[in-house]
Amino acid sequence: MANGEQRSAARLAAVQALYQMEMTGKGLNEIFAEFESFWIGNEIEGARYKEAEVEFFRDILRGVLKDQETIDRQLDKTLADGWPLRRVDPVVRAILRAGAYELKKRRDIPARVCIKEYVDVAGAFFGREESGMINAVLDETARQYRAEEFFETRL
Repeated sequence: MANGEQRSAARLAAVQALYQMEMTGKGLNEIFAEFESFWIGNEIEGARYKEAEVEFFRDILRGVLKDQETIDRQLDKTLADGWPLRRVDPVVRAILRAGAYELKKRRDIPARVCIKEYVDVAGAFFGREESGMINAVLDETARQYRAEEFFETRL
């Protein structure tokens, strides 16, 4: 499997893991063990989970947890008035946190690639409305963290 596909699978697994951590209260090491042993690359209830770049998966989870307070504050500012992050669906919250982490810390990945990847993750769970909202929030987040990638030079 190509590196890009493994990273896409790692993003999806990271979102699922962040959601599970929030819903169950499981810790990071327990989630690493569970996902790496039972989910990533395995078949569960007839569904085949793709191989994922494990270190990338781990980086996203560690990064979100380490900077979650800062990430959440930034996302609160970006979301529409009256809709703080805590009021957003927990899967959407996990997608936004993972995407915001990558935009903030993983400058080796172009912002537009990051946004598209998390919009694709959203498409696995939701329809166009939620995917569009995730696109808008991550686009604004990218412009705050990486304005230089969106600056267009004119001749």
